[in-house]
Amino acid sequence: MAERGCPLEAVPLPAEVRESLAELELELSEGDITQKGYEKKRAKLLARCVPLIQGVDPSLQVENRILGPAQASAPVPKQPKPRPSNARDERFRSDVHTEAVQAALAKYKERKMPMPSKRRSVLTHASVEAYTPPDTSSASEDEGSLQRPGRLASAPLQSRPSVEPWPEPAIQGSSTSSSASSTSSHPGGQPAATPSAAAALASPAALTHVDLHSAPPDVTTGLVQHQHAYCERPQMTSVRGVPRGCRGSVLETAGGVPVSSRVSSKIQQLLNTLKRPKRPPLKEFFVDDLEELLEVQQPDPNQPKPEGSQMAVLRGEPLAEGSWPPSLLAALQQWGTTQPKAPCLTALDTAGKAVYTLTYGKLWSRSLKLAYTLLNKLTNKNEPLLKPGDRVALVFPNSDPVMFMVAFYGCLLAELVPVPIEVPLTRKDAGSQQVGFLLGSCGISLALTTDACQKGLPKAQTGEVVTFKGWPPLTWLVIDGKHLTKPPKDWHPALQDAGPRTAYIEYKTSKEGSTVGVAVSHASLLAQCQSLTQACGYSEAETLTNVLDFKRDAGLWHGVLTSILNRIHVVSIPYALMKANPLSWIQKVCVYKAQAALVKSRDMHWSLLAQRGQRDVSLSSLRLLIVADGANPWSISSCDAFLNVFQARGLRPEVICPCASSPEALTVAIRRPPDMGGPPPRRAVLSMSGLSHGVIRVDAEEKLSVLTVQDVGQVMPGANVCVVKMEGTPHLCKTDEVGEICVDSSATATAYYGLLGITKNVFETVPVTAGGAPVSDRPFTRTGLLGFIGPDDLVFVVGKLDGLMVVGFRRHNADDVVATALAVEPMKFVYRGRIAVFSVTVLHDDRIVLVAEQRPDASEEDSFQWMSRVLQAIDSIHQVGVYCLALVPANTLPKAPLGGIHVSETKQRFLEGMLHPCNVLMCPHTCVTNLPKPRQKQPEVGPASMIVGNLVAGKRIAQASGRELSHLEDSDQARKFLFLPDVLQWRAHTTPEHPLFLLLNAKGTVTSTATCIQLHKKAERVAAALTEKARLSAGAHVALVYPPGVDLIAAFYGCLYCGCVPVTVRPPHPQNLATTLPTVKMIVEVSKSACVLTTQAIMRLLRSKEAAATVDARTWPTILDTDDIPKKKVASIFRPPSPDVLAYLDFSVSTTGILAGVKMSHAATSALCRSIKLQCELYPSRQIAICLDPYCGLGFALWCLCSVYSGHQSVLVPPPELETNVSLWLWAVSQYKARVTFCSYSVMEMCARGLGAQTAALRMKGVNLSCVRTCMVVAEERPRIALTQSFSKLFRDLGLPARAVSTTFGCRVNVAICLQGTAGPDPTTVYVDMRALRHDRVRLVERGSPHSLPLTESGKILPGVKVIIAHTETRGPLGDSHLGEIWVSSPHNATGYYTVYGEEGLHADHFSARLSFGDTQTVWARTGFLGFLRRTELTDASGERHDALYVVGSLDETLELRGMRYHPIDIETSVIRAHRSIAECAVFTWTNLLVVVVELDGLEQDALDLVALVTNVVLEEHHLVVGVVVIVDPGVIPINSRGEKQRMHLRDGFLADQLDPIYVAYNM
Repeated sequence: MAERGCPLEAVPLPAEVRESLAELELELSEGDITQKGYEKKRAKLLARCVPLIQGVDPSLQVENRILGPAQASAPVPKQPKPRPSNARDERFRSDVHTEAVQAALAKYKERKMPMPSKRRSVLTHASVEAYTPPDTSSASEDEGSLQRPGRLASAPLQSRPSVEPWPEPAIQGSSTSSSASSTSSHPGGQPAATPSAAAALASPAALTHVDLHSAPPDVTTGLVQHQHAYCERPQMTSVRGVPRGCRGSVLETAGGVPVSSRVSSKIQQLLNTLKRPKRPPLKEFFVDDLEELLEVQQPDPNQPKPEGSQMAVLRGEPLAEGSWPPSLLAALQQWGTTQPKAPCLTALDTAGKAVYTLTYGKLWSRSLKLAYTLLNKLTNKNEPLLKPGDRVALVFPNSDPVMFMVAFYGCLLAELVPVPIEVPLTRKDAGSQQVGFLLGSCGISLALTTDACQKGLPKAQTGEVVTFKGWPPLTWLVIDGKHLTKPPKDWHPALQDAGPRTAYIEYKTSKEGSTVGVAVSHASLLAQCQSLTQACGYSEAETLTNVLDFKRDAGLWHGVLTSILNRIHVVSIPYALMKANPLSWIQKVCVYKAQAALVKSRDMHWSLLAQRGQRDVSLSSLRLLIVADGANPWSISSCDAFLNVFQARGLRPEVICPCASSPEALTVAIRRPPDMGGPPPRRAVLSMSGLSHGVIRVDAEEKLSVLTVQDVGQVMPGANVCVVKMEGTPHLCKTDEVGEICVDSSATATAYYGLLGITKNVFETVPVTAGGAPVSDRPFTRTGLLGFIGPDDLVFVVGKLDGLMVVGFRRHNADDVVATALAVEPMKFVYRGRIAVFSVTVLHDDRIVLVAEQRPDASEEDSFQWMSRVLQAIDSIHQVGVYCLALVPANTLPKAPLGGIHVSETKQRFLEGMLHPCNVLMCPHTCVTNLPKPRQKQPEVGPASMIVGNLVAGKRIAQASGRELSHLEDSDQARKFLFLPDVLQWRAHTTPEHPLFLLLNAKGTVTSTATCIQLHKKAERVAAALTEKARLSAGAHVALVYPPGVDLIAAFYGCLYCGCVPVTVRPPHPQNLATTLPTVKMIVEVSKSACVLTTQAIMRLLRSKEAAATVDARTWPTILDTDDIPKKKVASIFRPPSPDVLAYLDFSVSTTGILAGVKMSHAATSALCRSIKLQCELYPSRQIAICLDPYCGLGFALWCLCSVYSGHQSVLVPPPELETNVSLWLWAVSQYKARVTFCSYSVMEMCARGLGAQTAALRMKGVNLSCVRTCMVVAEERPRIALTQSFSKLFRDLGLPARAVSTTFGCRVNVAICLQGTAGPDPTTVYVDMRALRHDRVRLVERGSPHSLPLTESGKILPGVKVIIAHTETRGPLGDSHLGEIWVSSPHNATGYYTVYGEEGLHADHFSARLSFGDTQTVWARTGFLGFLRRTELTDASGERHDALYVVGSLDETLELRGMRYHPIDIETSVIRAHRSIAECAVFTWTNLLVVVVELDGLEQDALDLVALVTNVVLEEHHLVVGVVVIVDPGVIPINSRGEKQRMHLRDGFLADQLDPIYVAYNM
């Protein structure tokens, strides 16, 4: 790759300019300077050197300089030529990687993705403390997301002319302008009149990788004119499928797509990105028609396979037989007594001053003092608190190595086992609970700490240290000198030889976040010190600077243990000092002339950024620079860059010694200094694709997707190493295969403390050859490192088992993905390089999630731009899709103790919806390739074959009927009166004073009553007014616009008295005229009403100025108010010539938004009343309570018709009154001892929500529901089991019988098909397989089985009603337990739709359908609902077995996706369960995309947590990919009066951009 270096390399920049540039880069990367300030300063610096480089854009010149150094894959000679210094943010960046990323991104230039849109108030994100306000000047043109050439870290790939800024001043201003229109502009939850910021932000970033030569298309076109049009949230914005004349102009386009919609153009973009198939579809599917089996992914036959020979076990050099002391404590005693003045450890403060130097003499005497105190001075009820072998927690801050060392050796001398842990700062530290679990499992009751540290711990009120969450109760012992007791002269600790007893326990956090203790024995401890001494060539009295954490890992092994063996002087550099002065460790090497230094890549990187102006540092004293994380993919570039800069300051290249280690095996390998005879260092350029298949391929030609790794040296002395397969039996790998490195050595740890099972698996592995023979008689320890053995027996590590993500059949390493993401412009974007990558299991496969902290000043476009580029880079380099990419505000990811990110805690927060990202991009379409194959529609079985098939299978045809009416004709007036007006006159004559209606107000007082005679007289007055005032003749249509009450009933009978046809209409809502008044007007027009009857108040409202803004007052027909009509009798009461004459029109808007009016004849009206009377046993002596809307369907029939027909008294409770007094309905039921009561789901929900916690208070008020025999929910949908059950449970305390609650079922063609009634068996519940339902099949399963869906019967079929289940397409009859359309035949079926523009042909068959086979004579009405019948074991009143009807859902609402039929409610139920903040949800489809709208009941900042959870749950439970997730405020999803979601209105509102969403995520 060297030839790809930049042609400009010949002209070096002067050293001081390079150093100034480096400083600038640092300021920018740490956020101390704005991008604009950075530009200016950099231009100034470069201006001085412009004469040197003629004709090249200065900003390009520097970028290209950086990408020059290339990495050779050949073995590096001992003295590489000095490289030009890298003045660039080199964090984790291999030059190859950056170049690869740029090249990868260049491929994707044309792909455009829709950018998520976000409400402005969300942009002002919670993390205020981390927010640096954007520089106001930075909103100028050059702040567009990709404009200036210098912003891209692109190698010589893009030398381009200067670019025109985008010609959209409005957008330029908005990108960084302040978030003035935040939540405050939403009084009372109403959306603001201005469009969301998303409108302004949509345009620039709708392009993923902007084509730099053309202005982007403006997807906001057309939005500007309508900016202030939508001020109100739509309740019912539009009604679909109605005469064209009435539709609003917004929805005038073909297919209902609003032209002015930004949303639909974004969806079009999304569809365009999805049209390109990402990968060829896999051929093999195993699909049984009933089972949706997930696709079984087949391995790629062309994938690379290992071809090498089987590896041999690699043996390290023997451990030198020397005069080693018998144990580490013996060495401590030796130095403590013979060299007491020798320095052992120097501690520094945060200013870098040496605060204390511990000598070997002091360490020995203080450790003795502590050991004596621990063993003799701590008692519990006169028993010693500790006995040898007990575990003790060591809690010391990183700034106090001296006390830690004393505590550690004090414990060893007392034969106690130290367990070093981090200082817990708050009760909620990341991973703190897991540490508590470790302490508990180790049986720890004592914690040692310092005085200062103990003072800083959080305290309870008693002054004691609090008990942290999940921790056992601890005694805290402060070990500062004054608290310890000097041992008597004759007391000596027992210095035993190093044996198998546990010496100390080091904690380790696994991939899942659980914390385990790794136990190291005294023998291993000594062996580790000896082998490190031999490998590193430590000699007596050397000096070592240690930057690492001294409590664990290499920092402990070198800086606390091996140092004692060799009387080394350790200079310990605390993390806080490194943060304040990243050069401190280099300065200390220089001051103390240290021979060895122990660092991580991060420390080298930080010092690179800060080295300007340090003329006087010299690293010539170093003979050993140990890089503890040399196995990470980014360590190689840190080492290279560090050498580049510091070779001039005396650093010799051969000094750098990367090493690899793991908690289980301790040090696995380390590069030997060449003066100790090690081989020259090597590096390998490996194919990323080969690695993902576990194969090593040195990559020669494909320079993009490669991983460059350096060796981590040779095996430790006295150790044997082999590489075994990761899964299954530990077979030895081939020489060109990646596997897990295993070590057999006396220096490894011995066990996971207290966990025998996994200990055996990890610490006692027996590798075997291909033939199955063990390679050694000694067990090996698994290291958790993945790698291979290279030339010269050098060890190479390419990843960790903990970071392994297996996607499909390929393995990817989290660290490699992090490195790729960081190579995409990190300094502009990722805050301090903080990125976490992990995998989550969705649909039985690992999915990659990447979470990064974004810089506080990053704009929306920047974020989206960066995210889409990261996706493309990872896709190109790793050939794997990222499932979810989330950005969180700076400083919000959980931190590991010494910097770094706590990955398992991050993953936990992601899965629990507690991450609170500020940007999310999901790509389920590209990642999820194992969905079941879309169902192919089979050629339909003909109806005749279906019947025969059912007969052969012994299944009966699914049909059922209610009781026969002829047997039930009772002696009363049913036969006499075919017409309701006759019944009312007869009642007024025979029982004039019998009360029929009582109307209650919110206080529970009766506001009006109607006896038979009163109602009759009122009706006469209305009839007279209609004939005389309005001059209407019989057959004219009259709209009744009344609030719920007795006036409405009187007006209804008044119309019948004069032969007019009444149409009941819900009055407009005074506070919401804009959306409710057009619906009133529409029904009046469509029903051809010649007159409007109403109250004075409503008449004034219809003619008011406010109403005129929506509907012109002159367009109304005659309006009569019936408040003060004169007392006149009508000359003669109209008598219809035949029962088939039209009695009334029933108008209702279906859930799919279709306004449908049905015609009810007098015969049907009477038959309906008769059926209900028989089913509910209604007599004049009964009282029933009704809390329903009286405008359509069964609600209207119960409110207006039934009392007159049956003579019972109806207590009317208008549902709007419940808004002021929720308990009104239940109080009325109790007060009037109603045996039968009716309500709607919305009423039931109000009671469950509003009164759930108040049952005791209601009981005190005397509410008692034990009188209720049956409480029926009037609905036209699948019964809502969860709601009815919770209602029953809640009000059981008030005496509500367990089985009282049931549901009814009606629809447009027949308003009452099922009604539980007072007799007959209780409703039954069955559990069906949801997957079978998608294939239109019913399969019963046990309760609680996976994919089970509870369905309850919708009440008993009414007398005179016959029901059959028919196939939706062939119209043949279906067998029992088959899902089909419910058809109904009954005397009270409606006689047809009433529509104006002759669309009756469209729906004619709804009322006059015939079966295509079998009984082809009966005329049925099609309900438009899917359901099934099932014969139960119960018997009904007639002694027959009872047939139960189960309603599954409306056919119009079903979603056809992937060839299957889904019911929205099932998907919505899953979504609502996904997170506690989801209050409500609605789904619909738009051009084959599934759109999920979610109401957020929580903080806007938490909105984005929902996107991933919603996508996950729908994938897992329904095997569907969500296309768009829309997060809105509570109350946005429109609901009709029956409590049903109006999904089509919601869809129209979404497409017309009227929802004012908090966030819209377009899942790629």
